[in-house]
Amino acid sequence: MNIHEYQAKELLRAHGVPVLTGKAVFSATDAGAVAYTDFVQRGVNVLVVKAQIHAGGRGKGTVHDPETNETIEVLGKPLRGVTVITEGNIADRAYQVAKGLIGNKLVTVQTGPEGKIVRRVFIEEGCQIGHEYYCSILLDRQTGKNLIMVSTEGGVEIEEVAEHTPEKIIKEWVDPVTGFQGFQARRLGFGLQLSGAAFKSFVSFITKLYAAYEALDCSMLEVNPLVATVHGEFIALDAKVNFDDNALYRHPDFEALRDIEEEDPLEVEAGKYNLNYIKLDGNVGCMVNGAGLAMGTMDIIQLAGGKPANFLDVGGGANVERIANAFRIMMSDPNVEAVLINIFGGIVRCDRVANGILQALEQVKVTVPVIVRLDGTNAEEARDILKRSGMNFLVAATLKDAAEKVTEALGQSIPA
Repeated sequence: MNIHEYQAKELLRAHGVPVLTGKAVFSATDAGAVAYTDFVQRGVNVLVVKAQIHAGGRGKGTVHDPETNETIEVLGKPLRGVTVITEGNIADRAYQVAKGLIGNKLVTVQTGPEGKIVRRVFIEEGCQIGHEYYCSILLDRQTGKNLIMVSTEGGVEIEEVAEHTPEKIIKEWVDPVTGFQGFQARRLGFGLQLSGAAFKSFVSFITKLYAAYEALDCSMLEVNPLVATVHGEFIALDAKVNFDDNALYRHPDFEALRDIEEEDPLEVEAGKYNLNYIKLDGNVGCMVNGAGLAMGTMDIIQLAGGKPANFLDVGGGANVERIANAFRIMMSDPNVEAVLINIFGGIVRCDRVANGILQALEQVKVTVPVIVRLDGTNAEEARDILKRSGMNFLVAATLKDAAEKVTEALGQSIPA
């Protein structure tokens, strides 16, 4: 589960992590009012207006009209997802920037050309930046340990740093038994070549940040940029937080932070039925039981000349209701030209799955070719049930056979 920057910062603030003062607004009018009452009247003379979407690269992203795709200009130049206001009537300029952002689409390297509609902005006070750093904490599944990464290359995508200057990424693994230790915090600080007040501030910052990471059950916490002010104080200038969905039951209050408008509608619908569904850009819908088999099925589709339209794991209990809901969600995607069902009958017998498919298709209208490959317990009986049903299935016995039938359904040839 992802949340917005302003929500992440409020959670970090509650755990003692230093962040700047800011407030989220949902209209340009509120942006101007908040800029004046909450900041100008306090003597703040630098404001930052940030678009709030679930994607990175906002500072370099451009804002476009969602209908004409024309670039939006504010104050005589193309509007970006993050605007720093340092002169003039900053409250009025905050209003103008917010007006240009809200309701328009922001295109970044992570959104793709389709962009994302901006529905809220974050008004935040500025600070005097001495240096920008990178910092993140995530689970390293290869070692089973949390990994802290820091770098002197703040404000830059970590992928670029890893590709061009990997030696500038300092890593520290945290043993789950002993937890994050003081010497590790100091080692990270030394790795960033810090000293004096800045060193002490960083050690305090990273210790609190790691404590917040654990307390919030995060799967990833990224601060980019992490800044040291001219006075040597470390502050989270940005914050990206992903929660571990498996731990959300421990944080029922997190549900209120969810922004469904930032999620794919089909993924939201699938979540209502506990289906593991991720929408992709292809033309072949796939319904599989088991994540590993789902990945293999997506490879088969690609080799057959198609492209997966989704990742969909119906789980071990491939019953009528789950299959019907899966069909309905896949058929809601206009790009789907064929469906490949690949079920291994282990926990649930294949003949029951076959009957479930037939009953599900009585509830959902499917207008594209359906390829079914069932293997495992009672697989032969299942294939007979499908063939005798009178419905227009392409029944496959093996993965190779399934690939050939996907090609047949799409009217393509298997690449050499």
